Amino acid sequence: MPPPQARWARRKDARPAEILDAALKVFAVKGYAGARMDDIAQAAGVTKGTIYLYFDGKEAVFKSLVRDSIGTALAGMDEARKSFHGSAKTLLRFALNTIAHLITTGDRAVLLKIILSESGNFPELARFWRSEIIDRGLARMSAIVELGIAQGEFRSLPVEHAVRLCMAPLLLSAIWRSTFAQFDVAPYDYQGLIDTHLDVLLKGLAP
Repeated sequence: MPPPQARWARRKDARPAEILDAALKVFAVKGYAGARMDDIAQAAGVTKGTIYLYFDGKEAVFKSLVRDSIGTALAGMDEARKSFHGSAKTLLRFALNTIAHLITTGDRAVLLKIILSESGNFPELARFWRSEIIDRGLARMSAIVELGIAQGEFRSLPVEHAVRLCMAPLLLSAIWRSTFAQFDVAPYDYQGLIDTHLDVLLKGLAP
């Protein structure tokens, strides 16, 4: 059995992730405005003081959730693009499927719902989402579309519009999952939507 100090070190290292998991559950139920640090502490099974050892406050917890999920996925896309030397079509499929998997599995889609519903009262969260997620995501998708145009795989189109068309069904999926899916008679086939979207999109981008 590991010594107590080693067990404590492992437990301490795991706490930020445990706190973020608990916070996600609280945000999903109460929203951003209604969530309190006491609620997060209770859900995580720690004292409120313990949370402040890792996060400055509720805003920092929320931002860490975003960076830990969506931000990490964007970073992974960056690494894949740097080492990729194939077609832009293949890279576009990979990028859209990566983002689709993130927002159609697990509970992280609720983060977008919070931004859409509460950004009017918390503009700093909207500013953060814009700079950390939207701007970074659009830049990466723009690079893929520009590569496709340069290689003759895609026809010449206004890139700023094309990348938003690439992303639109993914945003719809996130909103649907976090808002309307509870009323679906049968589970919706999100992967089917993404596959159909890619089929239509690549035909529309073709020279």
